[in-house]
Parts: sequence; structure tokens; C-alpha cells
Amino acid sequence: MQTLALQLTTTFVDDAIELVKGFGRAIFSLATAPIERIARACDVAGVLEQRRADRRAPRQAARGGRCKSRNCRWTPFGGLSDLT
Repeated sequence: MQTLALQLTTTFVDDAIELVKGFGRAIFSLATAPIERIARACDVAGVLEQRRADRRAPRQAARGGRCKSRNCRWTPFGGLSDLT
């Protein structure tokens, strides 16, 4: 009986966490929707669509586990390398 109670509580906690994450995503998308519309309207060269396509494409394994400064996804200005 104790395992059933433990399983119910962990299931409830997991569901509650996913519910909060879902609400967070919905609020985030509502807040950034006007910014996304402006960005798409100003994207004359198609840079944003190319980035989205690159993200969806499968990636090859990086050599050595390290990335170059311009191609690393963790750098704050890594996405601007295609603009230069």
C-alpha cells in the first residue's frame, strides 16, 4: 500500500510540474508573439527562417565535445555570425 501512495504522489507532482511548464510556455508565447511578428516582417533576407531550418536539421557529432566560438550555441552572439 505504501508503494501505491508513493506512486500516486510522485505522479501528481510530475503532472503538476508539467502543468506549470505548459502555462509558462503559453504565457511566454503570448508575451513574445508581437515581437515575433515584427521580427518576421523585418526579416527581408530570410535569416530567421534559415535559422529555424538549421535547428530542425539533424546535427553531426562535434569533435572533442567543444565548439568553436562562432558556432557554439551557448555563446550569446553565436547567432549573429551569419550576419557578418
